Amino acid sequence: MRHDTLADGWMYTGDLAVIDDEGYGRVVGRAKDMIIRGGENIYPREIEEFLFRHDSIEDVQVIGVPDDRFGEEVCACVRVRAGKNISESDVIAFCRGQIAQYKVPRYIRFMGEFPMTVTGKVQKNVLRDIIAAQLSEER
Repeated sequence: MRHDTLADGWMYTGDLAVIDDEGYGRVVGRAKDMIIRGGENIYPREIEEFLFRHDSIEDVQVIGVPDDRFGEEVCACVRVRAGKNISESDVIAFCRGQIAQYKVPRYIRFMGEFPMTVTGKVQKNVLRDIIAAQLSEER
């Protein structure tokens, strides 16, 4: 273990957690995945868990993409369940009134697959670069 991962008896893993009123902790995401939009901290995992409730969504990855006004904007990268149809406006309408307005994705991108590591984890950094490049070309 590297010495710089220990401080004051704590091991820093990069996970973000919250402790509730009863003293129980739960992991809410990864520090490097957190989106900061106009000063608000947004945890992608929270939005992903909400979007998984939609019956047309097979898989979803939420990332922050660069934005001139807010610093970052929320982008939901969606894999649609086989035999289902869903539009960008459907995803946004599903979110409105159910999650905080600043957490509603500004961008929705439909994808056939996500960039993966050899161990099967989504490479959010690669996904972020791909989407940022697409958005840059569109401007």
